[in-house]
Amino acid sequence: MTGNSFSVSGYGPQRAGWTRLFARDSLARRLDWPILLSAIALSLIGSALVYSATRNRTELNEGDPYYFLIRHLLNTGIGFGLMIGTVWLGHRTLRTAVPILYGLSVFLVLLVLTPLGATINGAHAWIIIGGGFSLQPSEFVKVTIILGMAMLLAARVDAGDKQYPDHRTVLQALGLATVPILVVLLMPDLGSVMVMVIIVLGVLLASGASNRWIFGLIGVGVAGAIAVWQLGVLDEYQINRFAAFANPELDPAGVGYNTNQARIAIGSGGLTGSGLFHGSQTTGQFVPEQQTDFVFTVAGEELGFVGGGLIILLLGVVLWRACRIARETTELYGTVVAAGIIAWFAFQSFENIGMTLGIMPVAGLPLPFVSYGGSSMFAVWVAVGLLQSIRVQRPMSA
Repeated sequence: MTGNSFSVSGYGPQRAGWTRLFARDSLARRLDWPILLSAIALSLIGSALVYSATRNRTELNEGDPYYFLIRHLLNTGIGFGLMIGTVWLGHRTLRTAVPILYGLSVFLVLLVLTPLGATINGAHAWIIIGGGFSLQPSEFVKVTIILGMAMLLAARVDAGDKQYPDHRTVLQALGLATVPILVVLLMPDLGSVMVMVIIVLGVLLASGASNRWIFGLIGVGVAGAIAVWQLGVLDEYQINRFAAFANPELDPAGVGYNTNQARIAIGSGGLTGSGLFHGSQTTGQFVPEQQTDFVFTVAGEELGFVGGGLIILLLGVVLWRACRIARETTELYGTVVAAGIIAWFAFQSFENIGMTLGIMPVAGLPLPFVSYGGSSMFAVWVAVGLLQSIRVQRPMSA
């Protein structure tokens, strides 16, 4: 027909809609689908692993075998919604809100040190909200440290006033990161502090700051670790974890129990595993905290080397695509934000998987997207939203 919008049996508008959706400059085409699909796959795999680890834990699931599964899926759905909201707002808009977000995150971690704070699994790092829900503010501090440091380090560079951040700017950025890190150290939540320090190093490296700052921070970090050990800042359970890492045969029924059982579970999986929901270590509840810190042991036992390798591969895809986003963006702010997320995901994944294999000390860190935990899930999906926003808002190549 002529003179109206319909053509070919009345399907013109629908075809035009799909054409616009997947047009070269559309949002759908600009999204990084490998990151998005990999993150979804990891969350779904995590759902199965969490269910396997908790369905028989009547002392935890209140008699409902689907208790943790439903909550994990709910956390994933909320996290996905936060990602959409982050993309909609855009990382550049969030740049202007950094002071508010930073102040809120510092306020929340300070609340942990008050009577409102709670101790879970030995770490005084939580705020109990009620109804079985809790909040771990240190997870959100990771995001605000990245955004805050990126805002300071990139301000004059993106404006064209400087080629690289000067020493004064770097000092301001370090001061911004130091405040929440010290508060988290007082909890003490050593695992989160380790991640934050790696984030700071990754951000500085990506910003083009002088290498003297990098080497200086490494030296300060070593001196700080020695001081923390000597001054007795660490709790006894944290000292025991390092002792068990240094000597795997130390007290296998006590401080070394977790890591020994984790290695047994993973070692028994072989190439293809014993089958989902059929792992003897998992069914027998021999590995503590298997739905959170030690969730990778479920994959190792029930899905074997193949399943564990798939999780590592999917995490690798997320990191690879994040590296491409960091490299291709035309603004330093986007590069630094992406680099901070890369450092965060890479170190936390390596530490979590490494501690189950006995090559890293137990630090109480969740496996991104896979472990059970709302705060962690929300934070990593916000990070995915930031990566997507950086890619979506970059200029399209010719």
